[in-house]
Amino acid sequence: MFTSKERANLKSLAATQKPVMQVGKEGISENLVNALSDVLEARELIKVSLLPTSGDDCENLVANLAELLGAEVVAVIGRKAIFYRRSHKKDFKHIEF
Repeated sequence: MFTSKERANLKSLAATQKPVMQVGKEGISENLVNALSDVLEARELIKVSLLPTSGDDCENLVANLAELLGAEVVAVIGRKAIFYRRSHKKDFKHIEF
């Protein structure tokens, strides 16, 4: 869990990012989870767009996706979700809190 200050810091970092993927009518697939996991490993902080055709409500979809990714939900703003997971890469500049 993040403190409110850490969450605000991560939200400000994500504000300039564009969504890396969209979750649409196919919902959450294994390929989507693998691709998002790879991007999280490379960036630590990602934004995902949830299309209205995804069917499920945003909060439920985001919670399921976070669990599958092993990531923390930073925020859900409208139909966009921000996820954070610390990278396991060596020689990587991690996001500082």
